[in-house]
Amino acid sequence: MLLSSLLALALATTLVPQDAEGLRPGNLAALPRLPAPFAGDWLIEPVTTRAGVYRGAHDGELVLDNGLVRRRFVLAPACATIAIDSLGDERSVLRAVRPEAVLRVDGVELRVGGLLGQPNHAWLQSDWLARMSADQSALTLVEWRSGPTQAPFAWRRTRPSSEARPWPAPGVRLELRFALAPDAARASVSRSRPELDETAREACVARLTALELVVVHELYDGIPAFQKQIQLHNRGTATVRLDEVIVDRLAVVETENLVEAKDDWRLPDLDVFSDHAFGGMSHRDSNRIAHWSPDPEYHTQVNYERRTPCLLELRPPQGPGVDVLAGTSWKSFRAVMLVHDSTERERKGLAVRRVFRTLAPWCTENPLMMHVLPASDEIVRRAVDQCAAVGFEMVILSFGSGFDIESEDPAYLARMKALAAYAHDRGIQLGGYSLFSSRRISDADDVVDPATGRPGGAKFGSAPCACSAWGLRYFDKLQRFFVATDFDLLEHDGPYPGDVCGATDHPGHRDAADSQWRQWERSAAFYAWCRERGIYVNAPDFYFLAGTSKVGMGYRETNWSLPRAQQLVHARQNVFDGTWDKTPSMGWMFVPLTEYHGGGAAATLEPLDAHREDYAAHLRAVLGAGVQACWRGPRLYDTEATRALVKDHVDWFRAHRRILEADVIHLRRPDARDWDGLLHVDPSGPERALLVVHNPLDEPIRRTIRLPLRWAGMRGEAELTPDGESARRLALDPAGDARVELEIPARGWRWVVVR
Repeated sequence: MLLSSLLALALATTLVPQDAEGLRPGNLAALPRLPAPFAGDWLIEPVTTRAGVYRGAHDGELVLDNGLVRRRFVLAPACATIAIDSLGDERSVLRAVRPEAVLRVDGVELRVGGLLGQPNHAWLQSDWLARMSADQSALTLVEWRSGPTQAPFAWRRTRPSSEARPWPAPGVRLELRFALAPDAARASVSRSRPELDETAREACVARLTALELVVVHELYDGIPAFQKQIQLHNRGTATVRLDEVIVDRLAVVETENLVEAKDDWRLPDLDVFSDHAFGGMSHRDSNRIAHWSPDPEYHTQVNYERRTPCLLELRPPQGPGVDVLAGTSWKSFRAVMLVHDSTERERKGLAVRRVFRTLAPWCTENPLMMHVLPASDEIVRRAVDQCAAVGFEMVILSFGSGFDIESEDPAYLARMKALAAYAHDRGIQLGGYSLFSSRRISDADDVVDPATGRPGGAKFGSAPCACSAWGLRYFDKLQRFFVATDFDLLEHDGPYPGDVCGATDHPGHRDAADSQWRQWERSAAFYAWCRERGIYVNAPDFYFLAGTSKVGMGYRETNWSLPRAQQLVHARQNVFDGTWDKTPSMGWMFVPLTEYHGGGAAATLEPLDAHREDYAAHLRAVLGAGVQACWRGPRLYDTEATRALVKDHVDWFRAHRRILEADVIHLRRPDARDWDGLLHVDPSGPERALLVVHNPLDEPIRRTIRLPLRWAGMRGEAELTPDGESARRLALDPAGDARVELEIPARGWRWVVVR
């Protein structure tokens, strides 16, 4: 009765003042009606429809909508998601109702909202909803509130970007507050833990009914992507253990319909991202929360064994297994679901890149950076001077340089502070390298393999536990170093990659059950701290939504021992492949100037003056793609000629920086048999497109190249200016494509500006 009264009050409340977070208690009747879907192409044109909370077409419907995607809820007889729709291609994503979330607390499964009684789980008809019922053992909605989006952490902007992205990403936030009635709690306890006697059962009921669960949705302006998070508040007097959590359970429309089972099913056109991402350099291989499985309630599917993977659960790979103390709260990861409106690879890649520009806008910062070694004062100061002379913007004290970020020696910290001041006086930012995961510390501090009870078994063999005494001190040392020295960047090699630790005496986690969550939590908190201080973070794991700035574009380090001509083909292949799902500014490349992994003189750029053509080709390969490389060595130039060469290329990059750091359209992948190239596009820029093509052959070639200028928002005619030539006007065909004939010199390049 109390829950029903609270729900009625929430739905009827009007003119209630905003709370401290800018959210207002909900009033369904006062909401505006749904807007019309956006009629243009959101990847090319400005989206005029803003994200908002709306009244649905049917009574009792609450809707999140931004003109591109729509999530529809009913509030009675229980709160449930009844549709997720892609408005661009008029496609239904969901086919059935599931709980809004599922938790296991103190061994008891708790379902959140949802409806029961759907007669067929292949689709959901609107007229079925009236005959469906609430789950009597589930948590029930007691209030909803809405308001603007909220930043999960602050962002101090300390370097320029080609895009002035707002933070937090503009949009709307919807909070759904749930509680568990005593009778529902008893039903859940009896179902999950029948072994408990009456006293233990009632004690468990008391703990569960003291919990409040908040389901947080955010929808953003201009992108077809939702974010979801759950927050658990323990209002009671006893600790509870959160064994497992499913932040979202979605019965998704299957992509293919096969009678026989197989191992390589095509999955629906959704991409899922989160700040709980680690152990990979792309959003796909670092994805730890999206779990596709067969749906046991989908009885009418075509697959004979009912093994179609069409149930999507957003949950951590294990646990979290954390204890939530009385009077405290716990927050899940933030899960982002991108709903694609196409199966085309380039369009899907553009959508992924737009999401990261919007939700992790620091990834648009793209400083020109040098990896210097050794880290002696003389070499570092010379590197700073050379960077300033040619237009580079950042110096990183590289791995193997002797730099020690863990030092607490006051004299060493003072020396590093003096180097940072020297760099800052010349307009250069300074940072350094630190290794975390793939190193051995001690039996007491390393990850313990739960299977053996002994140190080892980590992803990289031996690794410290981020929640051991050493691990906690390590992060404290890094923070003290940055405060003491005013360094601007951390290159963090091997951030926490997802190891499970079976130790029971580490101060930062309890045992194996909570170790993965607690270690990730510590790493993510550190990266948020870096973002709040404006510290740039290179990390070989996909922590963008947790605050890191750049990840590896993707390359094999031993390839730098190949002959220089082969290195160049690999480098352009790596950039071509790495920019399908990453913007040019999200991935770093690597160019060792001194010998690296062997190869001798045939593989090495030093002495630089002796290999100016190869040096120039490396500069063109990365800067022509809008990508920054870690140029590793003691110097950027050794003669006036090499200084001029580097400066000329950097000046060209900076002159066209906005378009080079904009979106990439993939034209032809490098294969050393013919030309290769990329087209940069920016529908809102003064330079609408920039073509960059390379010729790997020993003789010049003449080619007619198709430019898909529709991605630049162009129709009718375009003005093209090839380097070294006069501007010419070309007609575009009905598809928005132009064709330009170019002669590309032997082992050279050409570029064309389009206005």
